[in-house]
Amino acid sequence: MNFMTFLPYLIVMAGVTYLIRAIPFVLINKKIENKFINSFLYYIPYAVLSAMTFPAILYATGSMISAAAGLFAAIFIAYKGKGLLVVAIGACTAVLAVELIMMV
Repeated sequence: MNFMTFLPYLIVMAGVTYLIRAIPFVLINKKIENKFINSFLYYIPYAVLSAMTFPAILYATGSMISAAAGLFAAIFIAYKGKGLLVVAIGACTAVLAVELIMMV
């Protein structure tokens, strides 16, 4: 994905994340005490980021099989409690290994 294709996604994500967090501060003068609304406002940016990132993960490589291997490796490593750098390196390594196996 080149930069000019990625830029609109980035701008929309930043705008949505900012607006979801800023609108309650502008419209509501007192503290929000409803646990459901607080939870909703807390998780919206993560949900939007996930919805925009997940399809890019599956189409980032030349093969859906290697992309799925990288995704599963990243999920497994993250589940083990490793940091972001270790997860990224592990996912890239899994994709590379599957791509090399598929070339043989």
